[in-house]
Amino acid sequence: RTKMPARHPRIGSATLVAVAGMLLFSDVASAEPAYDAHRDQVFVERESGPLALDLYVPRGDGPFPAVIVVHGGAWASGTRAQLSGFAQAMANMGYVAATISYRLAPQHPFPAQVHDCQAAVRWLRSHAEDFKIDPDHVGGFGYSAGGHLVALLGAMDDDDFREEGVPADAPSARLKVVVAGGAPCDFRMLADDSQRLAYWLGGTPSEKPDAYRDASPAKYVSKDDAPMFFYHGTDDTVVPIHSPQRMVELLKETGVPVEFFAVPEAGHALAVRHPEAMRLAMEFAARYLKPTAESRGEDAPARKETEATAADGQ
Repeated sequence: RTKMPARHPRIGSATLVAVAGMLLFSDVASAEPAYDAHRDQVFVERESGPLALDLYVPRGDGPFPAVIVVHGGAWASGTRAQLSGFAQAMANMGYVAATISYRLAPQHPFPAQVHDCQAAVRWLRSHAEDFKIDPDHVGGFGYSAGGHLVALLGAMDDDDFREEGVPADAPSARLKVVVAGGAPCDFRMLADDSQRLAYWLGGTPSEKPDAYRDASPAKYVSKDDAPMFFYHGTDDTVVPIHSPQRMVELLKETGVPVEFFAVPEAGHALAVRHPEAMRLAMEFAARYLKPTAESRGEDAPARKETEATAADGQ
């Protein structure tokens, strides 16, 4: 485990994840690309400055399904370049892939990161014609903190934590499918005096109980959630494996399509690029993102907070 200073421990693993991300699908990404890159596309203006994404668009007529690619780093570090290898590989597979930037803690605590991810998804849908995107088939891929963020977007309704100023007729920020690796899914059972996530959630659980609840994807589990694929290293000491496992149980109980793959003998950083996990993840995503995939068409039930679990991590 990497020892890190200041108020956000374990952020250093983001560097290893970035290296692993560049190695993933290296043969695919290094081959002659079958996509065009549109970098530095500003998707939202913030008081702290503009936020941009890098877009990789397959060549051809389209429209193509799209994937928002969200980096990790404990919500406090990292850049969209970390998972560029993932995005390029996805573009070669026929997806419009967008690696995004988002505001970082502690300067920008929760829910800034959620609002930024939602803004990116809405931007993709509003620019569908410009970049050959099928707006009805937008999914999310993320690892670590990025996995947490896409899991949130897959479980939340558009009215959950709706950002002030977003028009009522704005495109939806909901995802069609989620692939989340190394993702923490429930912060509600942290010790009341835990300082572990205070830099991001604004205080301890006893000081900010609503933030710890609202930041937990497991809180929002309901029948209308996006199908989700989780993968996780069995030797992960940064994010407990029982965190996504419990999320999987809740989704299964609710009837949401979900799969889980345990990466054998892998820690937090190394699990990100496991070939079998990636193969299964992309097969799962294709069922729901390719234009021939059938939508569920299920009615959404009343939202009810699910039972808290003893899962934490970043």
